[in-house]
Amino acid sequence: MKVISYNLRKNRASGELLALAERYDPDLLCLQECDTLDLPAEVGLLHLADSTTRNRLGLAVYYRRDRFTARKTQTFALKKSLHDRVLTPAHERLIGTLLYDMAAERELVVASFHAAPLTALNSLRRNQIRSAHAELNVLGPNLPTLMVGDYNYPIFKKHLSNEVKESGYDLTLSDSRTYTRYKFFRGHFDLATSVGLTIDNIETLPRGTSDHMPILVTSSYGDATDGDAVLRPKQTVAPVEGEFSI
Repeated sequence: MKVISYNLRKNRASGELLALAERYDPDLLCLQECDTLDLPAEVGLLHLADSTTRNRLGLAVYYRRDRFTARKTQTFALKKSLHDRVLTPAHERLIGTLLYDMAAERELVVASFHAAPLTALNSLRRNQIRSAHAELNVLGPNLPTLMVGDYNYPIFKKHLSNEVKESGYDLTLSDSRTYTRYKFFRGHFDLATSVGLTIDNIETLPRGTSDHMPILVTSSYGDATDGDAVLRPKQTVAPVEGEFSI
């Protein structure tokens, strides 16, 4: 299963989506900072499951209808940062889709996530990630789950790894940095957390017009059955410290 996650930088990179879909042939596409008022219903072979509605620059999930059936999509409001309350409100920072995989004959949950910006504390982002995992487990109880997106978490990932591990999830980084445009802020911002899945590879794709680079997540179903997918803690991939340059 191939999933592309891309932060479009206030929708500036929206014109790149068709080329990405044609070149990499993903099964799913998860977007952040897209113009939800102007999203196409189709991007190549991918169909729009749904998008957030309460913030114009929001989140969306696309899927291949020749492989998946979308059974339910839900958006979620997570704990707000000061930025959300005062400057540019973001009411929904998570969108998840419950899918039936016709090829594997099983259900799974795929989600697009956008954490609070760097003006917030890492502790708030950890709260958002923890809450997001809990919400997705309600959407698809004990199902294989993949949450990709912009985690805005450039440093101290070991702390994040430990917390993610406690909830039974894996935290996986891509093969190279996903944000390198600015001198002072660079590192792995775009991540994947998963349960009940084996992450075979995460590739950072070439830079476009966004300040983030898209990532391509390749995964397969793990050995856990649906009934114990999120109940059995798994080993978290330990990230390398010192990615944040100042």
